[in-house]
Amino acid sequence: MNLHPLKRNLPYIKHCPLKFRFVTLLIFLSITVFGAEAGNGNHAPSKPDVCKFVVESSVKYQTIDNFSASDGWSMQFIGLWPKEKQQKMADWLFSTENEPTGKPKGIGLSLWRFNIGAGSAEQGNLSKIDNVWTRSECFLLPDGKYDWNKQQGQRNFMKLAKDRGVNQFLGFILSAPVYWTQNGLATNTGRDATFNLGKNHYADYAKFITNVVQGLSQHDGIILNYVCPFNEPDGHWNWSGPKQEGTPATKYEIAKTVRLIGNEFVKHKIDSRILVSESFDYNCLFRVHPMVKADRGCQIQSFFNPDSTSSYIGNVLNVPRLMAAHSYWTDTPLSDLRKIRIELAKELKKDNVKFWQTELCVMGNDKEIGGGGGKDLTMKTALYIARVIHHDLVYANASAWQWWRSVGTGDYKDGLIYANPDKTLIDGSFTDSKLMWTLGNYSRFIRPGAKRLGVTSFNTNGQVEPEGDTDPYALMISAYENIDKTPVIVVINYEDKERTFELIWNGKVPKEWTPYCTNDTKDANLLPLPKIKYGMKILIPARSVISYVGNK
Repeated sequence: MNLHPLKRNLPYIKHCPLKFRFVTLLIFLSITVFGAEAGNGNHAPSKPDVCKFVVESSVKYQTIDNFSASDGWSMQFIGLWPKEKQQKMADWLFSTENEPTGKPKGIGLSLWRFNIGAGSAEQGNLSKIDNVWTRSECFLLPDGKYDWNKQQGQRNFMKLAKDRGVNQFLGFILSAPVYWTQNGLATNTGRDATFNLGKNHYADYAKFITNVVQGLSQHDGIILNYVCPFNEPDGHWNWSGPKQEGTPATKYEIAKTVRLIGNEFVKHKIDSRILVSESFDYNCLFRVHPMVKADRGCQIQSFFNPDSTSSYIGNVLNVPRLMAAHSYWTDTPLSDLRKIRIELAKELKKDNVKFWQTELCVMGNDKEIGGGGGKDLTMKTALYIARVIHHDLVYANASAWQWWRSVGTGDYKDGLIYANPDKTLIDGSFTDSKLMWTLGNYSRFIRPGAKRLGVTSFNTNGQVEPEGDTDPYALMISAYENIDKTPVIVVINYEDKERTFELIWNGKVPKEWTPYCTNDTKDANLLPLPKIKYGMKILIPARSVISYVGNK
């Protein structure tokens, strides 16, 4: 849930000079603390002469678990819209079926993120959260009973996801129920940088999460395979202000909470995995961020190295060796996009920990595309985010990649779909975006269980080009093999001109490639192009993302 105008209901970069100065200070500190050039290294250099890519099918990297987006701040109302409108949006997000023409109906997301609310909606204006969209209901009532009619819109959409084949669900929590927080709110206003939970309610919070997992299973037939009990607890703004639900927490408070949740899950024979910590910035995972205290840094080592006795959770039965974090603030400058992910992957490998990227949208520092303000349905934003996806998968070895809001409702670059609600909030109009279909170039064809494969690049002289698979200004290519052995190649062409290349598969070669193209052409939303016989040169149009699916 990182800071942006809608997510906090604050157009702070445009309208708050103090906050703007703060962002400038953050950029300055990232330069001075992390190196003379932010990231202390260069991006993968431009490779204009790269003309051949060889996929090494015997060189296997991470297993892909899922691609996803969340119901955050939208589905509480969108999930109450007329059924035919909900179904159309659900088809776009979850369907793996094709139209009679062979064009995919949707992008086939394989996991759905469900926001478990804290009760700010019931408080209304007393919640001190100004925007009704950023409040949420809570299953728990003041008397300790549970109302399983709450969060109905979100639950409706979860069922639509399940009906379309989604079988992975994740419950994420921004705040403990308001009845137990230290300030009686779901936002951290007026407090310090510690967990906004009464000291005598830690066990209650663990039981609440357990009850929600059991209740959704009993009432909706939905299994939450994963729960994230914290979301950006290390954010330097400490979740203060009238913007949305959220709480800070130290890594010691996180560990204490996770151990209690683990005990409850074991007691009730719940198999759901507990994930930590949905950090706001990759740097918090492997060092101390300059804007954050040490008790919220070095999280990989703190949670999964047994020498960190006060914060170690690697022995909690339901905790996988997996870190979840958000890709915000580390995608510019391009040196950071590469260098920080290389450093993160090194630390993850050292401690034998997997990694999921679990939230991203466009922010104020993404100046190449004009920052987060102003929604954009075009390839400008789509290509920019595709470049981040590529770097997260190839350099950070992310096993999952998850977008923030599935449906945006404001003038901000945070949605895959954009809705324009009417005054009732439970009806309106909506449209897709090129970003949604570009995410589909990954999510629709790279299915859970796929392996990422090695790619070797060659120039016109037949020489190997190191990192030739990643030219952030031109071609970026990554390769995968699904469980059924279907080969998938995703190629991004960031350039304003078409490019031609050879594609070789070292292994059992496909007979032909079926390209699925997304670009600014009106109907090019995973548009199937004519099949390409294996061995023929391939032309990719300018400013396009294409998935090449092998037919054997």
